[in-house]
Amino acid sequence: MKIGDLAKRTGLSTHTLRYYERVGLLPYANRDRSGQRDFDASILTWITFIGRLKTTGMPIRDMLRYAALRDEGETTGPARRQMLEVHREQVRTQIAELQECLLVLDTKIAGYAGGEQRTKEDDARPTTSRKPVRSRPAGPVAH
Repeated sequence: MKIGDLAKRTGLSTHTLRYYERVGLLPYANRDRSGQRDFDASILTWITFIGRLKTTGMPIRDMLRYAALRDEGETTGPARRQMLEVHREQVRTQIAELQECLLVLDTKIAGYAGGEQRTKEDDARPTTSRKPVRSRPAGPVAH
């Protein structure tokens, strides 16, 4: 498949695919008679995997190391497994941190929702019970 077709099927730009090939994340593609890259469809699985590693924050240097080990063959299986296990723990840590951040956001949003309810209740009260709103900040004004 030509690089344009591969780009469409993967959602990556042709520039990114050429870069991945140049740095060694993708094997060099065979060339047709006119010198254009002709990728085998089996590359789609590898590109999807690279995308997952990228999405989970694996640095490109580690992806390159993994790709190099993959190219060396089955004897590197234990080393590749170890790399993925280490990365998995990093992803789990990141997910836990994101879950904590999500909890903070949910709490903050709930606070605003409570504030909206209080505002609606305040709107139902007579206007004479409200404190006047200050039109300028307290303290000296900087010029």
